[in-house]
Amino acid sequence: MDIMSTPTIPARRRSVLISGASIAGPALTFWLDRHGFDVTVVERAPTIRTGGYPIDVRGTAIDVVERMGLLLQIRAAHIASRAMTFVDRTGQVIGSVPIYEAMGSDTERDVELPRGTLATLLHDATRNGGVGYRYNDSIDTLHDDGEGVDIGFASGRQARYDIVIGADGLHSRTRRLVFGPEEPFNHSLGFCFNLFSMPNDKGLSHGGIVHAEPGRTAGIWAVQDSPRVFGFLAFATDEASVSAIRDAEEQIRRTRTAFAGMGWEVPHLLDAMAQADDLYFDSVSQIRMPRWSKGRVALVGDAAFAPSFRSGQGTSLALVGAYVLAGELATHDNPEDAFAAYERLTRPFVEANQALATDGNGAFFLPRTQKDIEMRDRILAEIARNGTASMFDDTKRAVHSALRLPDYASASLR
Repeated sequence: MDIMSTPTIPARRRSVLISGASIAGPALTFWLDRHGFDVTVVERAPTIRTGGYPIDVRGTAIDVVERMGLLLQIRAAHIASRAMTFVDRTGQVIGSVPIYEAMGSDTERDVELPRGTLATLLHDATRNGGVGYRYNDSIDTLHDDGEGVDIGFASGRQARYDIVIGADGLHSRTRRLVFGPEEPFNHSLGFCFNLFSMPNDKGLSHGGIVHAEPGRTAGIWAVQDSPRVFGFLAFATDEASVSAIRDAEEQIRRTRTAFAGMGWEVPHLLDAMAQADDLYFDSVSQIRMPRWSKGRVALVGDAAFAPSFRSGQGTSLALVGAYVLAGELATHDNPEDAFAAYERLTRPFVEANQALATDGNGAFFLPRTQKDIEMRDRILAEIARNGTASMFDDTKRAVHSALRLPDYASASLR
């Protein structure tokens, strides 16, 4: 009797919906697609956001982009900012600091590039038949029944996925739908800020100029020799709800009130802010959550653990978190087990990097008091005398590289 072999039935590719197409979303998409998942990305913006302010890829995140095969392209986009110069209200120079050293970057290894450039590189690396991008849409409703997640989209479309990941930023809607209101997780660091572009009418190049008074800081930052620069206005506030202000006129009014009577180029910056078509206003805050997942839904990047720009590590944490999350999903049958492993491995690294935003150097860049300004000026004077200062040590660099990446290269789809 002939014994007929039973044909092997290929395992169904698990479906994943990722909300958010900034940095964490496309990075996660890259790795999930490589591991054999069926990935859909939904993004409320009409297209990928190009341009943008400078961001940094440091430490362990460099290892991630190297494993993606993108390191050479990312290095080619390196901005190489030189210095941040501090001035008084008349524009007289107080001192300057080599910005890369001040932020604890490894000048031989780390990369600074425009945010939009990195977003484009990640997006282009995931444009293939296995990935679907849906722009101009967002998650409206979410129901996890334990076996899958039913999604209702703002467009009216309905779909079901095995796993859903929120990579939709500081004010994540996915987080709100699954974990509730943002307020318990949003921890203000005591400042609000405005970021906007404006003409480079001062001929600024490869760096920035900053003027600060107690509780308010104004700056201009140039990306290489661009004809446009970024204006920055940050002011101290203890009002926890200020990040919820979404009306542009109210944002402008609050900022004008906070900076009334300030010298240097501040009146010019305030006018440029009011005319900008790319004004971004928010609180300087972190997202701190006891858990990053619930059931078949997890969070990554700023949605889970925004460290704030004061840490300089938002992008790097997003890249590292995406790599680990994808790898753990590929090596676990149960998504809840994968999420637990992702958090167990990543949380200590995240919390160490979040702590960089609240270390002693925070007052150097955003002074709240006259004492903070005097401390900053002493450091600047020491730099002028000695070419270095005690603030520049290897502590930050060690934190940036504190996580050794697991090797998921042999992970098979489960």
